[in-house]
Amino acid sequence: MAQDLRTPDPAYLDFWRERHVCTLTTPRPDGSPHVVPVGVTFDPETLTARVICDKNSRKVANVQAAGPDGARVAVCQMEGRRWATLEGRAVVRAETDTVADAVARYAVRYGRDPRPNPDRVVIEIAVTRALGRG
Repeated sequence: MAQDLRTPDPAYLDFWRERHVCTLTTPRPDGSPHVVPVGVTFDPETLTARVICDKNSRKVANVQAAGPDGARVAVCQMEGRRWATLEGRAVVRAETDTVADAVARYAVRYGRDPRPNPDRVVIEIAVTRALGRG
């Protein structure tokens, strides 16, 4: 079920505020999907989803391999009959303030600070499509 990004269902947005493990799907250089569990935050006002991760991870390499326009990716979460997917273009951001903002958002959604990681970066997704049922 498609969600209108301009006026998403409030239950759908609430679902993105609850604590859930998500998946991130990135394209490998050969085009095959790479799916891993991650924590995701979603800002519906800027239509931005964020995943904090290590700069040496496969998911970061996959996004960077797509070039400067970014990689087409999807993040997804589910619980029972509720599910939500966000699709869009991802880029890797390493600026200190951008990483700190993503870490703070993660701490709010997941109720804890992530472990310290000097190699942390952010996969920032410009969301273009939302699907699901909250």
